Amino acid sequence: MKKWIALLLASAMVLSMAGCGSEPKESSQAEESSQAEESSQAEESSQAEESSQAEESSQAEESSQADSADADQGNAGESEVGEESSEDAPTASEPGSFTTAVEGKLTMATNAAFPPYEYVEGGEIAGIDAEIAAAIAGKLGLELLIDDMEFDSITEAVKSGKADLGLAGMTVTPDRQEEVDFTVSYATGVQVVIVTEDSAITSVDDLFAEGANHVVGVQRNTTGDIYTTDDIEDEGLGTIDRYSKGAEAVQALKTGKVDCVVIDNEPAKAFVAEVEGLKILETEYVTEDYAAAMSKDNKALYDAVNAALQELIADGTIQGIIDKYISAE
Repeated sequence: MKKWIALLLASAMVLSMAGCGSEPKESSQAEESSQAEESSQAEESSQAEESSQAEESSQAEESSQADSADADQGNAGESEVGEESSEDAPTASEPGSFTTAVEGKLTMATNAAFPPYEYVEGGEIAGIDAEIAAAIAGKLGLELLIDDMEFDSITEAVKSGKADLGLAGMTVTPDRQEEVDFTVSYATGVQVVIVTEDSAITSVDDLFAEGANHVVGVQRNTTGDIYTTDDIEDEGLGTIDRYSKGAEAVQALKTGKVDCVVIDNEPAKAFVAEVEGLKILETEYVTEDYAAAMSKDNKALYDAVNAALQELIADGTIQGIIDKYISAE
C-alpha cells in the first residue's frame, strides 16, 4: 500500500514538474515572440517613418528648388526687362555728342563790315554777333573761331560744313530757309533808307511812286538787296547797284553814283555818323528778325546751339550784349 502511495506521489511530482517546466518555456517563447513582433513592428514603423520623413524632405527640397528656379527665372525676366527699358530710355545730350567744323571750336562765318553787329577793331572782330557767338561757344564748352568772308559766301560756308553757324545780322527769309536752318531770333532789325541831305527822296513811298526811276545802292545778297530787287527793280521802278560791303554802297551815295542806300538801321547810323552830308529817312523800309544760320545736315549741333541761345535769351545775356552796342532811343 505504502509503495503505491509512494509511486503515486512520485508520479504526481513528475507530472507537476513537467507542467511547471512547460509553462515558463511557452511563456518565454510567447514573450520572445511578442517582443520580436513588437521589435519588428517598431522597426517597420521606424523605417516607414524614416521613409516618410525622407520622402517629405525630398519633396520639400524639390519644392524649394522649384521655387528657387522660379525665382531665378523671375529675376532673370526682371533683369531683361530692366535692360530693355534702359536701352529704350532717352538720354540727355552730353558734351561732345555733336561735331563741329574744327574739333573743340565753334566756327562762326561772318562779314565784319556791318557795325555794330560785326566790325574790325584793333585787328579783332568785335560787335553784337561776335559776343553772342562767344557766349554760345562758352555754353557748349568750345572755343570761338571767327571766319571773316564776303556776305554772300556765308550761306555756302554753313551748308558745306566749313563753318558751324553764320552770324552776320542775317534775316530769316523763305529763300534762305530753303538753303539753311535758322535758330530762334535773337534781335529785330529794321531796314532803312540813307539819302543825301538835299535828296529829292523824302519818304520810302517815293521809291514806289508811279514813274519813279532811282538807282539804289545795297550790299550784295543782304535783305536790302532782296527787298529792293523785288519791290523796285522787278517792278521797273529803278536800278539796283550791288556792292560787297555796305560801306562801299554808302561811299557810292556820297559820290553821287546812287540815289539812296537801303541797309539795316544800326550800321546805317554808324555810316551817317562817319560821313557828312547824309541822313536816314524817318520812315522804315521793313522790319525783320535776325537769327543764326546753320546746316540742315548737322541736327545735333543745331539743337545744342539753339538750346544755348534760348538759355542766353532767357537769362538776359543777349539783351545785355545788344544794349552794350545799341542805346535805347
